[in-house]
Amino acid sequence: MSPDPFEAARPRIRGLAYRMLGTLADAEDVTQDTWLRWQAADGSDIVNAEAWLVTAATRLCLDRLRSAAMTREIYPGPWLPEPIVTDPGPESAAELSESLTLGFLVLLDQLAPVERAVFVLADVFKVPYAEIAATVGRSPAACRQIASRARRRLRPDRPPGPAAAADRELVDGLLRALASGDVNEVVARLAPQVVCLTDGGPGRRAARRPVTGPDRVARFLVGLARGYGRHLAARPAVVGGAAGAILSSDGVTKQVMAVTSRDGVITAIYFVGNPDKLASAGRRPLLE
Repeated sequence: MSPDPFEAARPRIRGLAYRMLGTLADAEDVTQDTWLRWQAADGSDIVNAEAWLVTAATRLCLDRLRSAAMTREIYPGPWLPEPIVTDPGPESAAELSESLTLGFLVLLDQLAPVERAVFVLADVFKVPYAEIAATVGRSPAACRQIASRARRRLRPDRPPGPAAAADRELVDGLLRALASGDVNEVVARLAPQVVCLTDGGPGRRAARRPVTGPDRVARFLVGLARGYGRHLAARPAVVGGAAGAILSSDGVTKQVMAVTSRDGVITAIYFVGNPDKLASAGRRPLLE
């Protein structure tokens, strides 16, 4: 029996949709909708099944991104992607692409929908520009220009790759400083341009605007830790392939923390506390 083209492409479709939309639930919805279109299609007209499926999934993602713009406008505070959280270990990090780090997904979210689609297809999945052009309704030359502009915007701030030992030590040192309540020790680990983003969703308290600068970020983090008191527990984790932590209280996950770093200091800290984005923490989804 020949393999089902859709099942063979499912991890790629899910991975594409996750990078485009930022949540696993939306990625799964797009995967299911792509399957429905595949079932309804006339297979005799399809020359390249994988290309057809990727095109269908990309267009579904573009439709969702355009409709999501209004929802984002009324979202309470910063909107962050749903993190992929696994236990620490080299095998966890090695299996995850740089394009799945939370920092990189945040940068992707700054691109317009077509820019995002072109960049993800070209740089992450290595789709030929002729196929990308047919998918997004632009010329191959225009798609090359779009990808080049997106690359210049994203790559200078390229987040770290798999969770290196130095990054793990940096995160662990930050957690120790927070546990002790030592603001100066926290400041010492932060870059001058550090920014902290917190996504609590509609039902959990969070900073409604980015917190910037080492002093303000340090005091915010120490205050956050003190708010949990002795009930706060921090467990090392790999978040999208980079060093991070799961923060829990009384056995309930409250936040997932991820960082980006450069030159031995933290440049960005992300806290995801929206319960809808924490349900999959600890389970590695099947995606490419």
